[in-house]
Amino acid sequence: MNYLAHAYLSFHHPQILVGNMISDHVKGKQQFNYSKEIQQGIQLHRAIDSFTDLHPSTKEAKKIFNIELGLYSGAFVDIVYDYYLANDSSIFKTENELQNFTQEAYMELKNHVNIFPEKFKNIFPCMMAQNWLYNYRTNFGIEQSLRGLTNRAKYINKNHQGFQIFLNNKNELQTFYTDFMKDVISFSKNKKQEMVNLYP
Repeated sequence: MNYLAHAYLSFHHPQILVGNMISDHVKGKQQFNYSKEIQQGIQLHRAIDSFTDLHPSTKEAKKIFNIELGLYSGAFVDIVYDYYLANDSSIFKTENELQNFTQEAYMELKNHVNIFPEKFKNIFPCMMAQNWLYNYRTNFGIEQSLRGLTNRAKYINKNHQGFQIFLNNKNELQTFYTDFMKDVISFSKNKKQEMVNLYP
């Protein structure tokens, strides 16, 4: 899952949100430098990523990109899932609801900027200024996000047709998202509760 999904799957818990958003930039024992709740967010992020990779719908979605993108297919599917989440009227009933959610997430994150890992601290101002979380709802936002991933990736054909593949397969990818999302919401709620019970 990508940034919007991890924010949503924090279920409005400020410190779990922080951990969930910074997790990719926290290595090994560094997680123990944070509060119990932020550690739970870091662990939740990692559990969600593992669940996502192993889900049958994700495996099928990756096949759509695989010939063109190989090992980067999963990363592209993560971004594409955010597009469908941002446009999911069962979750965000209006554009304003999505906008309000993203602004609340930025405000909560701003309150913890002093403890961000360096890489996320550098990313966050751009994320907020360009409203990444909201703009995942547009084709343009997804194209920009896919381009950013391409620029960061070492072993990828920079002239790939990943965005066009997304456009050509929107309906099929939507089906995979729908099947996956109901499962990951249930998984994440249960995992969050399990962690709270283990470390009250």
